[in-house]
Amino acid sequence: MSDKNFETEAIRNQMERSRFQEHSTPLYLTSSFVFEDAEEMRAAFSEENERNIYSRFSNPNTTEFTDKVVQMEGAEAGYAFATGMAAVFSTFAALLSSGDHIVSARSVFGSTHTLFTKYFPKWQIETSYFDINNPDEIEPLITPATKILYAESPTNPGVDIIDLELLGNIAKKHNLLLVIDNCFATPYIQQPIKFGADLVIHSATKLMDGQGRVLGGVVVGKAELVREIYLFSRNTGPALSPFNAWVLSKSLETLAVRVEKHCENALKVAEFLESHEKIEKVKYPFLVSHPQYEIAIKQMKLGGNIIAVEVKGGLEAGRNFLNALKMCSLSANLGDTRTIVTHPASTTHSKLSSEEQLAAGITPGLVRISVGLEHFEDIIQDIDDALRC
Repeated sequence: MSDKNFETEAIRNQMERSRFQEHSTPLYLTSSFVFEDAEEMRAAFSEENERNIYSRFSNPNTTEFTDKVVQMEGAEAGYAFATGMAAVFSTFAALLSSGDHIVSARSVFGSTHTLFTKYFPKWQIETSYFDINNPDEIEPLITPATKILYAESPTNPGVDIIDLELLGNIAKKHNLLLVIDNCFATPYIQQPIKFGADLVIHSATKLMDGQGRVLGGVVVGKAELVREIYLFSRNTGPALSPFNAWVLSKSLETLAVRVEKHCENALKVAEFLESHEKIEKVKYPFLVSHPQYEIAIKQMKLGGNIIAVEVKGGLEAGRNFLNALKMCSLSANLGDTRTIVTHPASTTHSKLSSEEQLAAGITPGLVRISVGLEHFEDIIQDIDDALRC
């Protein structure tokens, strides 16, 4: 482990300079790499030496990006993907076999839920869900076939918090792999490996990029597990492009300063909304009123940039609020410099049934606010004006 601070490592952890002695990492837009002779090529393909062969396998830019995330999370190894969902799918597909079982928090991203309920059952991989607010449900769900314990914390979209140390202890007790989606927190706020996670997944599209430009995903963790994921992905092809990796690696240089400001703004917006007459309920991890506030401050450095809001008046009031916004964007993305407002029940989690949405804490009037980097007073003004329309 390095003795340098997070911010320094994010900036100074770069690939070796070329003969041109560039200060900023160059972009390697090449599909393949050449060899001096047949023996060098044979040795590379037989993995007797580590070197770039083909950009579906590895590329200097993807390696630099991955190495930074590995360092930030305190992991052993990692692999980068074209999207966050490619990282989720490939992780499970590489490590599970027909007949295996997943125990997952019910509050997961809509596409992850679709994998668990629509596609994995085709390969006889079943999933059992527990309520993130009732972790006592976890152990009774574990069977001899259970291989993975999975959760997001904070959750999407309800920003619920689960005790990662508790999950780590359960996984260790039952010899399970603990996989945590750390997208909402980023490694600057939270490092699940410290609490017993074997693998950590990110949609790098969100706060890691932070400017709504590129797609990307990454998984980091134990080297032997990442090795299996790499071999699966090397053959199935969900690799991150060199250009997107280059953008994301540069983005990580400003992750700390951006996330600090995101969180500062989000707390101010959450405090404002908590006292607003048109708001039924506000959930933000670093509000004392959050049900898991004590857990949040134990395992998170800051509260993140996502606020879950229940607008008084249900579905119609929520839609009216979105339609009345002037500055804040309506988008399915999050973690952007721009503040984004989303109605999960009709967008990101629309494929869930009404019963599944309610079980995951998604009510018809729930609104997810991804607080951006605009001046907090302007964000609050736009939200207040829209609520009063």
